[in-house]
Amino acid sequence: MGTKTAISEEEYLRTSFPGADREYQDGELVERAIPDYFHGQTQMLLGGFFVALRKKLSLFICSETRMKLRKGFYLMPDVAVFWPDRPPLLPDSPPLIAIEVLSPDDRMNAVREKLQTYRTWGVIHVWLVDPHSCRMYVCDAGLTEVTSFTVPELGVSLGPADVFDQE
Repeated sequence: MGTKTAISEEEYLRTSFPGADREYQDGELVERAIPDYFHGQTQMLLGGFFVALRKKLSLFICSETRMKLRKGFYLMPDVAVFWPDRPPLLPDSPPLIAIEVLSPDDRMNAVREKLQTYRTWGVIHVWLVDPHSCRMYVCDAGLTEVTSFTVPELGVSLGPADVFDQE
């Protein structure tokens, strides 16, 4: 994660940032980790899994989309899945699934805090994927490593072959 810079919420919402977009936390811009190839590839595989099911299951998938968790606090999950209704242009209610993909320069304490923030906001399924070690985690009352992700509401499961390009 990068440095923080002070800015108003209104300015944040009307600004595009060069390179990677920023998150906004109580008056401060927060730079996001710079993704590498494995991060991008994994993010696309996860999104693609849900995109393939979008019409059948009434899913709305987005990546790196600003979400308003509360006044003055915006996060951007790597992948989010909304169900069964389409979110507004600036989502302000939790998706069904929020997924973070680790980048080499992510700090685990910041990642854990972000995942827990999603849970507190009301996201039912909060996942962490490490494309470098091919490990998957769910966030409930902490991080738990899993061999697959399951979404009972949708009747789907994702295993390593759905998440990682293991060729």
